[in-house]
Amino acid sequence: MPVKHYKPTTPGRRGMTVIDYSALSKVAPERSLLAPLKSTSGRNSYGRITVRHRGGANRRKYRIIDFKRNKFDVPATVVSVEYDPNRSAHIALIQYEDGVKSYILAPVGIKPGHKIMNGPNADILPGNALPLENIPVGIFVHNVELYPGKGGQLARSAGNQAQLMAKENGLALLRLPSGELRNVPVGCMATIGQVGNIEHENVNIGKAGRKRHMGWRPTVRGSVMNPCDHPHGGGEGKSPIGRPGPVTPWGKPALGYKTRSKHKASDKYIVKRRNAK
Repeated sequence: MPVKHYKPTTPGRRGMTVIDYSALSKVAPERSLLAPLKSTSGRNSYGRITVRHRGGANRRKYRIIDFKRNKFDVPATVVSVEYDPNRSAHIALIQYEDGVKSYILAPVGIKPGHKIMNGPNADILPGNALPLENIPVGIFVHNVELYPGKGGQLARSAGNQAQLMAKENGLALLRLPSGELRNVPVGCMATIGQVGNIEHENVNIGKAGRKRHMGWRPTVRGSVMNPCDHPHGGGEGKSPIGRPGPVTPWGKPALGYKTRSKHKASDKYIVKRRNAK
């Protein structure tokens, strides 16, 4: 899907780009697959801010996505490919032969009228979901489960894909988009192909207001605050950080500090870390 550029009629338009949605189906979302989505503005149940810089987004409905793909051996037809405001990827509305409708992540190349199917007997075609044990080595997949039956958790955002590298001792070795090599059980479901809307990463927001519509409020640099508000604050004029490295407002190291637990149970499944030397 190409990126659309505008003439620089205003400073905000200069350099601003959007995805060309002309290839999407011009239909309203399926009402039976919509759910209310309440804006929390970064507050928890006590009303305290737990995620900073959030609030004021456009109102939207949540589209219920079928990440499990557990309706086996029932052919389905793609009804439409639609925009989803809750994720970077586009979604496809499918209807099974028994009349059941559901939303799935739309892979590259899928169009209305395409036939797809879930289960071990499905063909190796984009949009079809199979257990990893039934997928040939070398195939690119997305929406991969970490635990059988839990639903896809890996490679779900726009343009992402994981490659099946090997299968051995009941485990499938995947190369994830981050470069990490990780084992998952061969009984996990995965969808063939690459997630659509590849050009998403090339979009230039262009103006602050457009970011506000997405629910992001302004971010203030710590170096312009007072010492009581941030460890980087204070000093006469432009001052350095004043400590070995940058930190968060609460004094924890930032920019490269690893937060993953050193004794996590899933460590044994990770063959090679991302960015490993």
